[in-house]
Amino acid sequence: MSPFARPDLFWSTEQTAAKLRDPHVRVVDCRFSFEGDARQDYLNGHLPGAVHCDWSRDLSAPPPASGHPRWMLLGPEEFARTMGRLGIGNDTMVVGYDAEGGHHAARLWLALRRYGHDRIAVMEGGIQKWIAEGRPLEKGETTVSPARFVPHPREGVLASKEEVHDAVKTGQPWLLDVRRDSEFTGQEKRAARGGHIPGAVNILWKDALRDDWTLKDADELEEMYANAGFGAETSAVTYCQAGVRAAFTHLVLTALGHDDVRTYDGSWEEWGNDPALPIIVGRS
Repeated sequence: MSPFARPDLFWSTEQTAAKLRDPHVRVVDCRFSFEGDARQDYLNGHLPGAVHCDWSRDLSAPPPASGHPRWMLLGPEEFARTMGRLGIGNDTMVVGYDAEGGHHAARLWLALRRYGHDRIAVMEGGIQKWIAEGRPLEKGETTVSPARFVPHPREGVLASKEEVHDAVKTGQPWLLDVRRDSEFTGQEKRAARGGHIPGAVNILWKDALRDDWTLKDADELEEMYANAGFGAETSAVTYCQAGVRAAFTHLVLTALGHDDVRTYDGSWEEWGNDPALPIIVGRS
């Protein structure tokens, strides 16, 4: 069984527990739900010392007057203020977790990576694994001292609509749609139009996880992506509806050692609402 090329990107519950009281480590509860109340879930019980980050509110820019696209990543100044409020500085080691195997925590990883901060990991197995192991929880709000975060925007992390459009024309880079099959085919429509970007391959983000929300073995993951056409030298752009599930697949591919990967920040929220852009309904 081959190890992950970047095992530092996923921390175990044991690693996290050992660093809970380290003043240079900030644990971030990234739980989120469109239907439930993840904020209340956090207040009801979270890892000791953890702060809460809601990607839709804390990491996303307000939409322009047109209403589209929503959920684009914050600009550098706004992002720096958010990190400062969460007690995250440039030297802070950040450990994010959620209740879906790292799905939402990966959006924080992507945002920090975009702004030049690489000291971040996602806790594998999420809060479910933490609780199953009988580890302690705290209730209520965690108060932290503000920090100073200086962003250093980095290219090669996000892809723009124009870059994705060029990929449709040339076939490079590889477009990986990580939404549900019903979204990919257009049966489930979450924008003005349903379907997918021409040339995209569909691999559900969650297929990288076992039923207990832990990661599958590196060899199994490499085989899954290789069977879909992703080789050792393949460059890729991941996308979903809002760039969150896509961020998780981006994280997994990076952990496997694939560096030429970007996330289309606008994702289907932007593409599906722009009538000038090509789509395919059904399976290509």
